[in-house]
Amino acid sequence: MGGGVESWGWKTLPNPKPPTATILLLMRVLGLDLGRKRIGLAVSDLEAEIAFPAGTLKSAGRKADVLAICEFIAERDIGSVVVGLPRHMDGRHGPEAASAEKFAAALRGASGLAVDTLDERWTSQEAERALLAQGHNSRRSRAHVDEVAAAIILRTYLQLNREKLRSREGE
Repeated sequence: MGGGVESWGWKTLPNPKPPTATILLLMRVLGLDLGRKRIGLAVSDLEAEIAFPAGTLKSAGRKADVLAICEFIAERDIGSVVVGLPRHMDGRHGPEAASAEKFAAALRGASGLAVDTLDERWTSQEAERALLAQGHNSRRSRAHVDEVAAAIILRTYLQLNREKLRSREGE
């Protein structure tokens, strides 16, 4: 007999898989609405549940914009980013979508963070309607429309990715 537990007539059970633990990740998520003149910014709360408009950045070209956003990321302790992806109404990617994807890749490389994209069709129109309903003149406050559009992109992203953002399987 080989000794051990089996020699005593007991069956050994395979090692059970250790229980997985849910680890809550508290991190802010940054939402971006890219434009030719401005980039709308929005930031989530630490629980990644609520999106808040966070201003705009005057666009100065991809390299300068990526560096400025990396500084913003460091200042606000951002854990991940979502970039609005402007598709055509039929879902096709045009030059603006290709530019947004290149921007997202550059930001991913520079920041080391996860940078996702999200279809942003209708977000600017939704932002303008929301501001008009509150009595704001969207033409006089275009920067405000950009940051509200970023908040709508971020809010949608948070809703679609709630579980992915809030927890991960433990080891």
